[in-house]
Amino acid sequence: MELPLRNSRIKLPSGQVFWREVGQGPILVFLHGSWSESSQWLPVIEHFSQDYHCFALDLLGFGESEQPKLHYSIQLEVECLLKYLEALRLSPVYLIGHSLGGWIAASYALQYLEQVRGLVLIAPEGVLLEGQQKSWRWARWLVGRPPIVYGVLRSLLPLAKLLGRYKSIEQILQKRQQLLSSPTACQLLFQRRSSEIQAELLQEKLNYLKVPTLILQGRKDHPEAIARSQIYAENSPQAQLQIINHGGNDLAESLSALVARYIHEFVRNCC
Repeated sequence: MELPLRNSRIKLPSGQVFWREVGQGPILVFLHGSWSESSQWLPVIEHFSQDYHCFALDLLGFGESEQPKLHYSIQLEVECLLKYLEALRLSPVYLIGHSLGGWIAASYALQYLEQVRGLVLIAPEGVLLEGQQKSWRWARWLVGRPPIVYGVLRSLLPLAKLLGRYKSIEQILQKRQQLLSSPTACQLLFQRRSSEIQAELLQEKLNYLKVPTLILQGRKDHPEAIARSQIYAENSPQAQLQIINHGGNDLAESLSALVARYIHEFVRNCC
C-alpha cells in the first residue's frame, strides 16, 4: 500500500522542521530513535492512515530537518516540539517515541501534561543505569579518534581474521560508523558534560508522569534497553510494560503490524 503522505516543513525559532503527515482522526505524533529519522515510522503509520491523523517528525538536527549549529539538549528538543505543536494547533495528542524520541516524549509530557492524552514509549532512553558513565566515556573515545586510526584497523582486518579478532574489530568499526551517522544524537546522548546529561535524566521525575503510558520492549533487545524500560514501568504511576518475546531493537520496522495493534488498543482504551 502506498501512503498518501504529505511532506511539509515549518520554520520554528530554533530551526526548520520537516515532517510526514497522513490521515485524519485522533492525533498521533511519532518521534524517531537516536540513529534514525521519521521514515522509521512509515511501516507503522501504514496501519493507521484510515483512522488516525499521523505526524512523524524529523527532530531538530536529524534527517531533513535543519541542523543548526546549536548546543543540543533534550530541553531544546522539547521546546522545539512545543513550538511545532503550537504552530499546527495540535493539542491534545498521543506521543509515540522510540529510544531518544521516547526520552523527549516523556520529558514533554512531564512539562506539558495537559497537552498529552497518552504516551507510547518503545525502548526509551532517559534513565541512568549502573556503568552508564563508563559507556559515555567509551562512546566519546570512539568518535574522537582520528580517522587514520580506523584506517589502520581496517588494514589489519585480514590479519585479525587469522588471529580470531576479526569480529571484535569489525564491531568497533561498525559502532563508530553508526555513531558518526548522527552527530546530534552523539551530542544529546554522551557528548555533553555528564552533569548536564544527568540533569535531564528522568528516573527521579517519573513518579510525576501521571499520564496513561504504554511501554513496548523487545525481549531480544540489549539488556540495558530492557532495564531502562523496566525503570520507566516501575516508576511511572500509569505505565504498563509489554514485553514482546520475539522482538529486538527494531520493533517499529520488523514488527510494525504488532506495534500498530498495541498502539491502537492503547489509544482506544484511553478514549
